[in-house]
Amino acid sequence: MFIKTRKSIKNPARMMVAIGVTSLLALGSSIAGADEADAKRLLKAMSDYVAAQKAISFEYDSTLDVVTPENQVIGLASSGAVTLNRPNQMHASRSGGFADVEMNFNGETLTILGKNLNAYTQKKIPGTVDHLIDELKDTYNRPLPAADLLLANSYEVLMQDVVDVKDLGSGVVGGIECDSLAFRAKEVDWQIWIAQGDRPYPCRYSITSKLVANSPQYSVQVRNWKTGDEVAARDFNFKNATDAKQVEMEDLKGTGDLPEIFKIVETDKGESK
Repeated sequence: MFIKTRKSIKNPARMMVAIGVTSLLALGSSIAGADEADAKRLLKAMSDYVAAQKAISFEYDSTLDVVTPENQVIGLASSGAVTLNRPNQMHASRSGGFADVEMNFNGETLTILGKNLNAYTQKKIPGTVDHLIDELKDTYNRPLPAADLLLANSYEVLMQDVVDVKDLGSGVVGGIECDSLAFRAKEVDWQIWIAQGDRPYPCRYSITSKLVANSPQYSVQVRNWKTGDEVAARDFNFKNATDAKQVEMEDLKGTGDLPEIFKIVETDKGESK
């Protein structure tokens, strides 16, 4: 039987939407019996591998979606680098066009430098990198890029509230063949692409909110992953080489994830935009 349409799809964008819908329907039928146990095993292997590395460095590119009151989704792109020495040393940088930020942690003191402001702030946060990550997220609302993936117990943290798990087979990220896994939790959907082989590091990680209109995403893509002796030695103590001014953390403006021109408002459902 043939079906005749009134007109063909001439708009390439609409054609891609049609193809995407068809692919989505096919995907739904093909992964209905996906191996949940195997997906969990792959995620646990990544968690164990990352936790076992005493020294790690990588570069990253990230995109943070924000939703305007007019329901426009805007992506904010940034890049940076992370160096971690377990148990208690870390350096991280992020440049997003509107901000150029550098962070040093030596096991006792956290220093955040706004390079574009030539100002810095310091906080005493003695403890491990895991403790620092929790403090930055919970106390100071300054989560590190892909920080959940660096925790010693990342598997337990990532699997909290997960209600559905899918192994999507292979994918390629930055030329690296990866295992592609998808998870659903109560408030977010998330995906992770893990390098295949004996170095199962996270190549890409994306989180989609289910509580905000238009389902904004945060994604981070990792490149130039190094461990052990590959990691260049560095000093994790802050050196005030530019005679930067010390300020309180709340006065270190323009160093967060959002430009100063953005303001967070609450929707009727209590969702931030």
